Amino acid sequence: MTDTPDQNAQQPVTDARGVAAQLEATRSELAEMTDKYKRAVADMDNFRKLQERRSLDRTRQEKKSLLLRLIEVVDDLDRALSFQEVADRETLLQSLKHTYVQLGAVLQREGVTTFTTEGESFDPRLHEAVESVDNSGLPEGHVAQEVQRGYRFGDDLLRPARVHVSSGNDAE
Repeated sequence: MTDTPDQNAQQPVTDARGVAAQLEATRSELAEMTDKYKRAVADMDNFRKLQERRSLDRTRQEKKSLLLRLIEVVDDLDRALSFQEVADRETLLQSLKHTYVQLGAVLQREGVTTFTTEGESFDPRLHEAVESVDNSGLPEGHVAQEVQRGYRFGDDLLRPARVHVSSGNDAE
């Protein structure tokens, strides 16, 4: 039977020239694999940096878009305030209400929502108690009054509602 090249590669080399040739071939293969590895690592590093730049650019563009919408609200406030000397109280109040609605719409487009607090059971994950009150007509541990509205951003709490909590004591 004749030897195939694969069979020769697996047979031990006994002469010095054969060992030297095999060593040189292995060194050459190692150098080639090392070069491929270094290139792959550099490619991955470049890809990671590109993705980071894209993410930062996207975040920056989203911030700019939000800030432009907020600037529109500020512009309306500026206009309302510039006419405060000549506008009557009702006109100024209407301007403020319009600005409030406009700002609420901007927040809603960004995914910010409010949540109901009054009459609800106090939840320390959603509420920040600022005072305990008597004579609220509510059972102990329920929110008697909202002092400052709470906000969510999607499922995340953006700011807890600041509330007065019923002590459950009703004076006769």
